[in-house]
Amino acid sequence: MGYVDLHLHTTASDGVLSPSEIVRYAKAKGLQAIAITDHDTVEGCEEALSEGERIGFEVIPGIEISAEHSPGSMHILGFFLDIHHPLLTERLKYLQKARAERNSKITEKLNQLGIDITFEEVLRASGGGQVGRPHFANVLLEKKVVRNFQEAFDRFLKKGAPAYVDKLRFTSKEALHFINEARGIAVLAHPNTLGTSGYSELEKLVLQLVDERLKGIEVYYPEHSPAEIVQYKSLAEKYGLLSTGGTDYHGIEKSELDIGVGRGDMKLPYSIVQNIKAVRNGSLSGR
Repeated sequence: MGYVDLHLHTTASDGVLSPSEIVRYAKAKGLQAIAITDHDTVEGCEEALSEGERIGFEVIPGIEISAEHSPGSMHILGFFLDIHHPLLTERLKYLQKARAERNSKITEKLNQLGIDITFEEVLRASGGGQVGRPHFANVLLEKKVVRNFQEAFDRFLKKGAPAYVDKLRFTSKEALHFINEARGIAVLAHPNTLGTSGYSELEKLVLQLVDERLKGIEVYYPEHSPAEIVQYKSLAEKYGLLSTGGTDYHGIEKSELDIGVGRGDMKLPYSIVQNIKAVRNGSLSGR
């Protein structure tokens, strides 16, 4: 049996490969299944599902939602969503409207800093997909305003930088509600970004999310240390939650991270997908 990658981004958000390309790439790499989890959108899922059907490869429709959280950041993955569910569609449209307003403000702020940049240029850099800060960074790099991608964030785009504009986020309860309503299986992405201080604080947060209908934790992730993986796995087991994993692959050059294997040592079994399906079908509790 092949292995799986349940955290991937395409050109529908801030990835480099189109949905069709990432499906073909995953099959060529010997994977058995992938999940498309673009930021705050399911726009790439239909194309990926269609390509998967064409070449005989399993694609899971998914999403990655940013939720309100401090001091770190909280992202929630949704797997096996009904991508046409009316509540999901309405909530994502609301997010996209807020994102468009945010992008306009970022453009304005960069102009005020004396940088000649138009939103049309940023839209072109996105390849027609959802526009985000990485696309602004690419244009700043093309215009030689910065020397590299990271400098664009450090000088202009990261939180606290002069062109930063905060984005609309749903509460965890709201995000988990519409994922569940769309028959999705909700999983806490990369817990190491939450900024919790110690196990007990993390456990308390996970319990709150479980009350809000969280079904799993992304245990396996390239930036998780071996000790963190043990901690997240024991937490998932303690509360009867699914353990999932993925590379968060965007296809960015020189990231030294590849689909399915991360930095070389991540090969997740297909049984993870089987467990998610069992929870969705009601034959496994997932809490």
